[in-house]
Amino acid sequence: MSRVGLISDTHGLLRPEAMAFLRGSDVIVHAGDIGNAAVLTELAAIAPVTAVRGNNDKGPWAETVRETEVLQVGQVCIYVVHDIAELDRDPVAAGFHVVVSGHSHKPSVKERKGVLYVNPGSSGPRRFKLPVAVAELLVNGNSVRAKVVELDVESQPPLERRRLTTRRHSRRG
Repeated sequence: MSRVGLISDTHGLLRPEAMAFLRGSDVIVHAGDIGNAAVLTELAAIAPVTAVRGNNDKGPWAETVRETEVLQVGQVCIYVVHDIAELDRDPVAAGFHVVVSGHSHKPSVKERKGVLYVNPGSSGPRRFKLPVAVAELLVNGNSVRAKVVELDVESQPPLERRRLTTRRHSRRG
C-alpha cells in the first residue's frame, strides 16, 4: 500500500502539524498556492513532491512549477490542478482515478462517475472560519481511499481548538 500526502494553500506557512501528518508519505502532492520555494524544499525532505502552481504563486521560483501535473501511484492515475474550475479535460475519458485540487480552502472528498475529487483544504493561514486541514490517499493496486484530516493547530484560541477529525471516502478499482 502507498500513502500519498495531500496539502494545499500553504501560502508560505508550513505548519508543524501538517509536517507531522505528512511524515510517512511515499509521495506528497501540493495542490498550489505554495507561497515560496522553501515550502517545497521542506516537503521534499519528507518524500518526493509533485506540486502545481496556484494563482498566488508568483516570481521566478514559481515559473518552474507547472499548472497541472499527472502522477501514477501503483495502478492509480492522479491529476493535480489548483482550481477545479480550470479542469481542462474529462477525468473519466482521460483515465484518471483521482483529481486533486486546492484553491477553495474547503476540504472535501467526493466521488463522481468513479473518479475521486479530493481537496485537502488549506493548511496555511486560516481563512474565515474554514478548518486547517490536510489529506491523504491510500493506494492499494487499483483501489484508492481518501481521508481529510482537520489539524488541531497551536495558534487557535482555546475555544476554536479541535481534535483531529476525519472524513473518509473510497473508490474501488
